[in-house]
Amino acid sequence: MNIDKPKTRIVEIEPVTRVEGHGKVTIHLDDDNNVAEARLHIVEFRGFERFIRGRLLWEAPVIVQRLCGICPVSHHIAAAKAMDVIVGADVLPPTAEKMRRLMHYGQVMQSNVLHFFHLSSPDLLFGFDAPRGKRNIFNVIKEFPDLAKQGVLMRKYGQEVILHTAGKKIHGTGAIPGGINKNLSLQERDLLLQDIEQMKVWAKGAVDVAKRYTLEHLSQVEQFANFNSSHLSLVREDGALDLYHGGLRATDAAGNIIFDHVNYQDFNDYIMEEVRPWSYMKFPFIKSRGALDGWYRVGPLSRLNNVAFIDTPMANAEHKEFRALTHNKPNHMSLAYHWARMIEVLHCVEKIHELLLDPDLQGADLRVTGERREEGVGVIEAPRGSLFHHYKVDKNDQITYCNLIVSTTHNNNGMNRAVTDVAKKYLSGKKRITEGMLNHVEVAVRAYDPCLSCATHALGQMPLTVELFDADGTLVHSNSQHMGQGIPPD
Repeated sequence: MNIDKPKTRIVEIEPVTRVEGHGKVTIHLDDDNNVAEARLHIVEFRGFERFIRGRLLWEAPVIVQRLCGICPVSHHIAAAKAMDVIVGADVLPPTAEKMRRLMHYGQVMQSNVLHFFHLSSPDLLFGFDAPRGKRNIFNVIKEFPDLAKQGVLMRKYGQEVILHTAGKKIHGTGAIPGGINKNLSLQERDLLLQDIEQMKVWAKGAVDVAKRYTLEHLSQVEQFANFNSSHLSLVREDGALDLYHGGLRATDAAGNIIFDHVNYQDFNDYIMEEVRPWSYMKFPFIKSRGALDGWYRVGPLSRLNNVAFIDTPMANAEHKEFRALTHNKPNHMSLAYHWARMIEVLHCVEKIHELLLDPDLQGADLRVTGERREEGVGVIEAPRGSLFHHYKVDKNDQITYCNLIVSTTHNNNGMNRAVTDVAKKYLSGKKRITEGMLNHVEVAVRAYDPCLSCATHALGQMPLTVELFDADGTLVHSNSQHMGQGIPPD
């Protein structure tokens, strides 16, 4: 007896716009135009984990940042921290650690500002259903010139911090295994201090914009990709927010601790990864909870859910207000990422000011080494979330193994659930699907500020398709693994 399979129709959003990298969303509709499933696909492949093998350990912090032009500093520092472990630099000189922190705060500041003002603000300012030609940075400049100018100048300031700590605004060389290769001169310090008070004013204003949007549209925010999840981040020993270093903390949807203050050198005991046939991006999960229930989210929302407080006064006051919205319970609203992101920008500006006044930045003790090891892990809280770099080296200092779990990879499950949730709410049952409806799905992706370039690497078989055609052009054989396609292999 033949049983007809239900027919499905696939709607594609390709490419997903106003994100870093290339990806697409496929939305699967049944006969009644109801959404059965939606998926975020990463459709490009980059093989950094492979071709860095054989390179010398000191090259890693410079090479891996080529993964991305938006967040190179994050990869630069994460790799340097992993190599610190390998060269035995268990405690860096104060000048080295503080210079790295200053570099990192500049990076988080400029990246978060870029995302909020340039990529996400058109949706927030003009509406998700606004005409496609309206939702862009050029119309933000036209209709909100002061806000646009602030975004540009704040990002410029963050890049100046990177310039004076890493040597270049993009793909710098400041962090080296065991420390740093330069300190901050008094002239550089004074130059950065000139605009710091203005940065505080503008950062506080950016928090107000994101907060006001959330509160004024709360009914929509609460219904838009709001789902329970676990959260993962680094926390300081006292439970404070620390974007540079700390122990791993995971909490469940109710805020209960799953594990706490875990040394990230042992992350493989707690985190596993799986692959699926329709994406080049991996799917991490917490071992103790299994692949089905162990997925989690990372990034500004997760960090503000996990930490007890922020150690800078202005950001801490905003954190208290942020947590009060959900009565100090975890906030699971995807659109609340924007508010959390701007609170972190304010925190970064305060930390930059604090560090610029620290005389250790003019120190001369820049590097240290110790007992040599053959394996090391570096973890940092990048703008988009926890970033893991894991390396092994041989006796000749050549890299033999590399695994990167980037922030966007950690959020893979969360983003897929977000696009499914939004697609079902805004597209199901509709006879005509408009561009504005599809933009709602893109808004869900953009809330996570994904860096799809960073996340494009795979485990398992090389995603290479070889096809053999005969003289008539008929396909004779294909080894296609269906990687990156909308429909998995049978």
